Amino acid sequence: MNSNFVPRHLIVALLLGIALTAVLLTMFYGQYRRLGEDMVETSSAEHDAFLRENLQRKSSDELNAIANEIGDLRLPGSILPVFRRALAASDQLVGLRFMAADGSVLEAGDIPDTEAPVSAVWLPGSLVVAHPMHGLAATDDVLIGAFSLEALQNESTAYSDEIAMTEIRVRRSSFLWIGVAAAGTLILCLTIVMLIMRDQMRRIEDLKRQAEKLTDSDFGEALEETRGDALGDLATVFNRMRERLKATTIHRDYVDSILSSMNDAVIVTDRNGRIRRINKATTHLLGYEADELLDTNIDRIVDTKRNTSIARSEESGLPRETFFESKFGESIPVSYTCSILDATDGESGDLVYAAQNITERRRAERRIRYLARIDALTKIPNRMQFQHLLQRAIARARRSGSVLSLFYIDVDHFKDINDTFGHLAGDTTLETVAERLAASLPENSVIGRLAGDEFAVIVDGRSTVGSDRKATDKLASTLLARLADPFFVQGHEVFMTASMGVASYPNDAPNVIDLIRNADAALYHAKKSGGNVHCYYKPEMNEAAVERLMTKSKLKRSFERDELLVHYQPKYNLETGEVFGAEALVRWELPERGVILPADFIPIAEETNLIIEIGEWVLDKVCEDFRYWQRSVSSPGRVSVNLSLKQLRQRNFIQRISAIMRSYEVSPTSLELEITETTLMEDTDRTIKLLDELYALGLHLAIDDFGTGYSSLSALQQFPISTLKIDKSFVRHVSTSADDATLVGTIVQMGQNMHMDVVAEGVENEEQLSFLQSINCTYAQGLLFGDPMSSDNYLELLLAQKEGTDEYRALFA
Repeated sequence: MNSNFVPRHLIVALLLGIALTAVLLTMFYGQYRRLGEDMVETSSAEHDAFLRENLQRKSSDELNAIANEIGDLRLPGSILPVFRRALAASDQLVGLRFMAADGSVLEAGDIPDTEAPVSAVWLPGSLVVAHPMHGLAATDDVLIGAFSLEALQNESTAYSDEIAMTEIRVRRSSFLWIGVAAAGTLILCLTIVMLIMRDQMRRIEDLKRQAEKLTDSDFGEALEETRGDALGDLATVFNRMRERLKATTIHRDYVDSILSSMNDAVIVTDRNGRIRRINKATTHLLGYEADELLDTNIDRIVDTKRNTSIARSEESGLPRETFFESKFGESIPVSYTCSILDATDGESGDLVYAAQNITERRRAERRIRYLARIDALTKIPNRMQFQHLLQRAIARARRSGSVLSLFYIDVDHFKDINDTFGHLAGDTTLETVAERLAASLPENSVIGRLAGDEFAVIVDGRSTVGSDRKATDKLASTLLARLADPFFVQGHEVFMTASMGVASYPNDAPNVIDLIRNADAALYHAKKSGGNVHCYYKPEMNEAAVERLMTKSKLKRSFERDELLVHYQPKYNLETGEVFGAEALVRWELPERGVILPADFIPIAEETNLIIEIGEWVLDKVCEDFRYWQRSVSSPGRVSVNLSLKQLRQRNFIQRISAIMRSYEVSPTSLELEITETTLMEDTDRTIKLLDELYALGLHLAIDDFGTGYSSLSALQQFPISTLKIDKSFVRHVSTSADDATLVGTIVQMGQNMHMDVVAEGVENEEQLSFLQSINCTYAQGLLFGDPMSSDNYLELLLAQKEGTDEYRALFA
């Protein structure tokens, strides 16, 4: 290509451009000048409108934020601080006014004295914006803010000046084009460049404006992207960055929301322990505001008097415990974990502490430990704690060479109090026992509740042998006497007694287990003696306890080995001398011991459910024997069978009795059930209902051992009872004791007046028989008429009576 081609053509192009430019500029100069002036005015007006709209929007947003901070409470004391903080934080906000619905006004800063605008009012030098407040507290309150226009006016002036200068430059360029025709092409190119530069500047201004918005977390709108130039590529990159920042900010806000909603305190520190961030739960736990803790060391909130520093803690998945100290000096136990954030620079990241208040957990642990050692009802040591204290007392006595005594105490007939007055009365009784023991014991004595109504006392310096025996006797008697004092429960006066077993260290046992066991053995003997007494341990008591345990074990196997027997004690009609019937008495025949009487094994059976099995077995055996007797004697008489309380408590008791009688085809009128007074008075309403059903079957009902309980004849009228059996303890001395004779005579007379048969038990000599005949007692039984006999021997007695060869008939001649 010719090197002169470009300049020549450029000169031609320049000349043509100059000519064309001169013509065009000449034609359009006049119109251009007018359009330029209009453009300046229009641009300035549009810019001013934009600034005003932007200021009004930002003002409304700012007032809305202030209204939200004020909230629904709207108390004067809470509004003014919010005003002051808002005025201090804003560059354009100069005054605030709160107009309440009731007419009250609160102001802060410099605000024009104008009526409340509906929305916004532009005044010289200021913008007044009204923001209605809607909420729970009121509906007509208004928040008014005044905003300075100084910044807006400055920016508007600067923009107008810039537009004016641009117009001047363009005008000068035009003059230059007209004045220098030779430079027309150059001016034309310059004009094109200037136009391109203006477009580029506009795009740069947009980019700058959007960048400024990003600094205020305002993501604005996406920039226009043009392809093929550097600014277009920059706009594309900027838009990508904007989207990423927007996503990052949303993620950050989401994390902030999670941290704020957590109940556990979360504290973020750097590797040196300086706090960088906390959540709301931390401020609630410690009472500090967030800005009070930021940039301080975490050890500021650690109670260093009770724990060491936790700064620079190592990462641990297992919780640790420490004590935080609140702003008010309160020590707060916490369980915390420490995690290390991953760092991107290769160095160790920040530490994250998650702490949980464990005050309630520690309180619950203390309560559990207390309940594990202390009886909840009586507030004295329970069995486990008492054994621990007894172990320590024995250790002290061993070191010092001294002695101590263990008093094992049990409330007599506690079940009767429970059943009569209810469990609340039982609880009151146990509390009374604990209080009276504590008030009556020497100093430094230890009281414990070992079981339901069983208590134990450790008394140092007392023994059961030698010179200490007298002092121990006196203390035991004092305790029993104090426990026997009456007390009131639910308006009722209650009388209570207790039994006590006493064993001492080191005379009776060298350790805790043996000492408690031996005192319990002594207590058992005290209970067996009738109660309200104390007994000292003796070695043979353990032998009796072991024997009793062995007896219980053998009794369980007695059914399998067919060791139980039923003997019959005849009952005689005292008027005719005939056998009226018999009482069935169970016996237990052991190969190594012979026949064991009921008094030795029935109490053991009563402690377990064996008494139910024994009772049913006896009734079954009686029905079997009765059926056997009927084959030889048409009327074997009425046979009575003892009935226990546990049998009576069975839900299907009546059905079981009926089934046994039906299986042997024995008439219910041939049998009589004997019930003790204690059994009769247990749950009176239910007992009456059961006895009525038994009576309706045809069974006869008798009260056994009458006079040994607490019932009266008048109280018995509500029961379907047909027979009274006078206890042998009253019959024993009727021939020698006027009191017993009068008592037995009274019982017989009252029983007959109530149309009941009366049976005297335990008749052993003819003097007793004569007395009973003299008072017209109906029936009698006892050893005077022979020992209890087997089924075969009873049948022989019935046959002998039928033939007139009965050897006991002579007693009634």
